[in-house]
Amino acid sequence: MHVVTAQQMRDLDRYAIQEVGIPGLVLMENAGRGVLCTLKNCFPSYRSQKVAVLCGKGNNGGDGLVTARYLKDEGVAVEVFLAAAPDRVSGDARLALDIFLRSGGSVRPLGVPEGLAPEDLPLSSFGLIVDALLGTGLKAQVRDPLAGIIRLINHSRVPVLSVDIPSGLCSDTGRALGAAVEAQVTVTFGLPKLGHFLYPGRRLCGELYLVDIGIPGKALEQQDLRCQVITPEMLRGILGPRQPDAHKGHFGHLLVVAGSAGKTGAGVMACEAALRVGAGLVTMALPRSLNLAMEARLTEAMTLPLSEGPEQSLSIAALEEILGALGGKQAVALGPGISTMGETPELVRELVARVCLPMVIDADGLNALVGHLELLRAAPGVRILTPHPGEMARLLSVSTSQVQSDRIQAALELSRRSSSHVILKGAGTVLVEPGGNVRLVPTGNPAMASGGMGDLLTGMIGGLLA
Repeated sequence: MHVVTAQQMRDLDRYAIQEVGIPGLVLMENAGRGVLCTLKNCFPSYRSQKVAVLCGKGNNGGDGLVTARYLKDEGVAVEVFLAAAPDRVSGDARLALDIFLRSGGSVRPLGVPEGLAPEDLPLSSFGLIVDALLGTGLKAQVRDPLAGIIRLINHSRVPVLSVDIPSGLCSDTGRALGAAVEAQVTVTFGLPKLGHFLYPGRRLCGELYLVDIGIPGKALEQQDLRCQVITPEMLRGILGPRQPDAHKGHFGHLLVVAGSAGKTGAGVMACEAALRVGAGLVTMALPRSLNLAMEARLTEAMTLPLSEGPEQSLSIAALEEILGALGGKQAVALGPGISTMGETPELVRELVARVCLPMVIDADGLNALVGHLELLRAAPGVRILTPHPGEMARLLSVSTSQVQSDRIQAALELSRRSSSHVILKGAGTVLVEPGGNVRLVPTGNPAMASGGMGDLLTGMIGGLLA
């Protein structure tokens, strides 16, 4: 399922209106009707409740006015609050306002001279709030009086349905631009936006519903849409059934270069994860002094004891030993628990530069590459980088907060600089291919916030590569 930026959605709307000839008001009517249908399904007792529709002066407010008109026509006690002077409303939103007024509706100006003061807004007397204040075009910080209105909505404890996107949320990054509405339900139009899937936007949206407002398929064909949310349908069939006469040699041999004193568990988890996803054979390459412990711990995986330094981490002397062991291997997983002590970082950089096999790199494997991304650009094989936000920040020489403020752009930048596949871990994992295609992962939960999850991921990717 494609996901779009605010600009891409505007381009789709523009194509539908200008090139195909669908009036903007028709799209707005379809949006309002879709909001009503979703409202009915999510809030079945809506007829017996008072509904407050809070509208801004733009097209988002126009969608809210259409919704309010449909509610009024059904006999619902609906009250519309317009966070602008009526003469400031223009375009299709103005048409929607005029139609609403001519249909017997009325609006109460809010937060403007001669209008209702935000602090006097009686939200607690309503059973449902429809938020149509600000849409996907928002770029700047929300300021009063709108910021104050949003805070009142959040403090009201009244259920909220947001139109297109919660007001105050950046539709491209998922960040709250100052104050942002905390919705129980969000109804979006045409295609979902990036901010619906990137935290904290994903949380602020509540349940997300998509409404078809009539954007023609031809409009989609005109856009270079590079971002998708991964769905089960996209993954179905990638791994086919195994033949009855298959054996372990058919399913690859993964070399896991991992472990140092105090961090052997990372390598163990990576090996076991690789086996769990179906790798035929797995070998763990580790410091020689730790081999006996791993022989006892690992049952299915094999071990390859290597040269080490006095700190019990791999030394540069292990380079030729590893290169000599690549025969018969199909992939390498590099980094879990290897540390950044002694000669290990130098070893990592040599392996990245010289190993021709596909390689997934994580943890201290990534830390060893800080300031050396040129090695990845020149690498002789496919490289998959799996940083968490802190590792990403170090690789890009920025702060973790900068990474988190725009996770997609951070992943795209690292992929561009390294010519590698990038998986930026965390809530709302981002996958980027070297060509710029982006995939968003909608799954995961807080129970995964635990040490070792990244090692499991490294092993799984390595097992699938093999």
